[in-house]
Amino acid sequence: MDIIFNVVSGFVVKVGKFGSKFIFPKIVNTIHFSSDIENLRKEMEKLTKLRDDIKEKVEGAKSEGYKPKPDIFKWLQDVQKLENEWEFMQESIAEAKIFAYKCCPKWSLRSEIFTQALNRRDELCALVEIGENFGSNLVVEIYTIQKAEFIPGPSIEGQSAATRNLNKILQLLEDNKVCTIGVWGVGGVGKTTLVMNVNNELLKIAASSSQLSFDVVIWVTVPKPPTDVRKVQAQIANRLKLQTDSEESVESIASRIHQRLKEGMKLLLILDDVWEPINLDHIGVPQPEDHPRCKVIITSRFLDVCRQMRTDKKIKVYTLDEDESWHMFVKNAGDIANLEHIQPFAKEIAMECDGLPLAITVIGASMRGKTRIELWKDALESLRRSEPHNKDVKDKVYKVIEWSFDSLDSEDIQSCFLYCSLYPEAISTADLIHCWWAEGLLGHEHGTYEEAYNRGIIAIESLKDACLLEAHEWDSVKMLELATHKLNSVKMHDVVRDVAIWIANSFRGEHDSLIQAGIGLTDISHIKMKASVKRISFVSNKIECLPDCFLECPETTTLLLQDNIPLRRISHDYFLAFLALRALNLSNTSIRELPISINSLYQLRALVLQNCCYLTELPPIGNLRNLQLLDCDNTRLHRLPPGMDKLTDLRVLYLPATDLENIREGILLRLSSIEMLNMLDTKYLWGRSYPTLDELSYLRKLTCLFIKLDSSSVSHRDHTWMSRLKRFHIEVGEAPMPFNISTRMIGVSECEIFIRGQLSGMLQFASLLYLKNCNGLSKLIGYNNNFDGLKSLHISGCHCYFKPMEEGNGQFDPLPNLESLRLYKIFNLMSVSDFGHLLGLRFTKLRQLDVYACTNLTCLFIGGGAFSVPKHLEEIDIILCPKLVELFEQCDSLFNSEFARVRKLRLKELPQLETLGKPLSMWEHLEELSLINCNQIRKLPLFIQTSKNIKIIRGASEWWNQLEWDDNSFKSDLEHCFLPRYY
Repeated sequence: MDIIFNVVSGFVVKVGKFGSKFIFPKIVNTIHFSSDIENLRKEMEKLTKLRDDIKEKVEGAKSEGYKPKPDIFKWLQDVQKLENEWEFMQESIAEAKIFAYKCCPKWSLRSEIFTQALNRRDELCALVEIGENFGSNLVVEIYTIQKAEFIPGPSIEGQSAATRNLNKILQLLEDNKVCTIGVWGVGGVGKTTLVMNVNNELLKIAASSSQLSFDVVIWVTVPKPPTDVRKVQAQIANRLKLQTDSEESVESIASRIHQRLKEGMKLLLILDDVWEPINLDHIGVPQPEDHPRCKVIITSRFLDVCRQMRTDKKIKVYTLDEDESWHMFVKNAGDIANLEHIQPFAKEIAMECDGLPLAITVIGASMRGKTRIELWKDALESLRRSEPHNKDVKDKVYKVIEWSFDSLDSEDIQSCFLYCSLYPEAISTADLIHCWWAEGLLGHEHGTYEEAYNRGIIAIESLKDACLLEAHEWDSVKMLELATHKLNSVKMHDVVRDVAIWIANSFRGEHDSLIQAGIGLTDISHIKMKASVKRISFVSNKIECLPDCFLECPETTTLLLQDNIPLRRISHDYFLAFLALRALNLSNTSIRELPISINSLYQLRALVLQNCCYLTELPPIGNLRNLQLLDCDNTRLHRLPPGMDKLTDLRVLYLPATDLENIREGILLRLSSIEMLNMLDTKYLWGRSYPTLDELSYLRKLTCLFIKLDSSSVSHRDHTWMSRLKRFHIEVGEAPMPFNISTRMIGVSECEIFIRGQLSGMLQFASLLYLKNCNGLSKLIGYNNNFDGLKSLHISGCHCYFKPMEEGNGQFDPLPNLESLRLYKIFNLMSVSDFGHLLGLRFTKLRQLDVYACTNLTCLFIGGGAFSVPKHLEEIDIILCPKLVELFEQCDSLFNSEFARVRKLRLKELPQLETLGKPLSMWEHLEELSLINCNQIRKLPLFIQTSKNIKIIRGASEWWNQLEWDDNSFKSDLEHCFLPRYY
């Protein structure tokens, strides 16, 4: 072929010479196409090598503090543009080299491409000439910048919590999607355990070639409010070797900082101890979208600061555990802390610091070299009295936390914070808000209970965001699931509480308090009182009796005596000493009766008697006309107290778990202000005798109702009054139900009241239906009713017979807005599709599915028709289903529909399940996967193995180690997500 082509081309050239002078050059160029293109390729390689040499020299000069010339950036961009165009031409060049008719080239295409190549060659020659002319003249203006500065501070070696925090930060810095990181925690945590160590860790790796290498790391201590932008700029300018003038405007400095940082520099900026939001534009820091090579870490005591500065990720830094605290304390106090006669006191002092690094460091250092045991005892007693034992502790610990207090939004929230110091341990959120409400700290005293409660939640969240309160975490997850709002609680860090008491003592007057909480008192007759004291707390002691004679305290508004279990008796005249009381709490005591003097507390707003298990009746309370809350939960009251009908301002009445058997006719109608009524778990059944539900319908302000009905009272009466209720929990039957105050729930147990749809009228207003051991489910749901408001259906132990639906019901969905379905011990159930088929449910909005102990379940959904996989399904929990062999039955119609994007999949005790099954795309958005004792699953779907969304994988270590992988790198990529579980 080549011989033939050469002969023909030679002939064409000779003939062409006699042709047009315009045609001949094109013919020559076309014939020499391959050699010309090859020459151009060699010249492009020369340009690329020149580019690489220049880039290497520039990077080297930058590392020594030199600034590349602007012409260099322009030249590099032009070279890149030409390389892109050359790459784009390669496909056309390859096509042009192919012969059209065996031995005939594609003349037209070759000519066109050669013209393009000619233009590129001209650009190439110009770029090579410019590049060679640069020589060594590549950079200007030396401004030597050390990559990272070492900041002296304590090491986190041996501190697992701090190490985890640090590793989390470093991991986020490697994530290209994360540009700003908010690190928040109580004063004295962020800088001490994190910021300096992040910076120093970066110092070690700044010179590496890893993704985490930064050209410069800048650490800025932000001034306390009002933030002085010029001082922040000065610290950044100093690190960048920028000369600034005191006369220069903030805007001018910002412009120069911005220009310097945008010169290709990869920057990490740490803004430490930020008290209020800072506009990065005003400083000169480029926004992440303008400069993706710039990353910012913000440390603050306030979560809201991180929110307002729009951080991509927020990390709370927690305090140290007991071992870490002791290790740090000894490091600061020295080996003297381990001396036999001193160690017990040293350990007590360390425990008083409660894991706060700042307190541990300062207090430990203040005890260094002190060998006299008296000094250690005095320091411990000072801490227990909430007093700084020396100036260092006052200035470096107490004053630091006091700054957080001073920064709170309003005096009311400050007062709420100081009120928390009355409690030694976890504080019930509801009890705390009720006391604030009674004290008038939540404003709008004549507003509704719900408004006050919401303002209380806002105050708590504000204090939590400022790290002055913490969420109290219960040991049992199940306890949280079943918890009422009373079990939700917060706590105050020990050192923060000490500071709160110290601040309150400095105020005197309004915040003058006597706090003797949690110190083991058995007798308080020796306690000295002041007539001016505003609040008294004897919470969590072992007080056996209250003194008969007590100094009158006419200004006391709060008296907290709860959690004194031995307390049995209160003298008859005791409360005459506290006539200004607004909040009184006697919960968790063993009192048998309340003194008659309780009726003299005309100003009382809140009376709390929870868990007074020996209290069988109350004295007359008709004089308590200002009482807004009466809480008698878990007492043995068998009747309402005399004078109850006089409490016309009562908003909240808690009477659950009492022995109440009867309510006098018409008494509730007198409680015209009642907003919340809780009478669950009493012996009284509504509807069995007067008053009936009809009486409740006249309480116009009632918004929350929690009662138990007699099954015979559920009828077709008018229930439209229930539309006023924002929350309710109504039970029919004897079995207890999980309680959730935030829902509109109807629970039915061990009875059948569905035959004629008796429950239908009430169900129109419910969002959750809970059925336990009931029959006739299809008669209720399939009774030609449309329960639009029902979003959750929980069924336990009901006997259903799954038969095909009657003809004609196929188009009717009685629960069109169902989002959550929980099935527990439905023994005849073989698939959830069968359940939907029985009731005519389409699952068009189903997001959460829980299936537990359904022993005959073989699969979740069967493909095809209206009952296949719900397309909005996000969470699946399946536990103890021994016959489950697949999640979705494999049939063609299953894969023709729009699929769910499951985010959480939790599977446990499924011995026959071997695979998660198809469609694989269902798992591409999975974030959490738990596989506990599902040992037949030996390989995860490829979508999970390669997922960028997965955050948590739980399972046994043995199962994890034996998993099969399509590529070993997939396992290593997910190793950080795995959390071992064995049960």
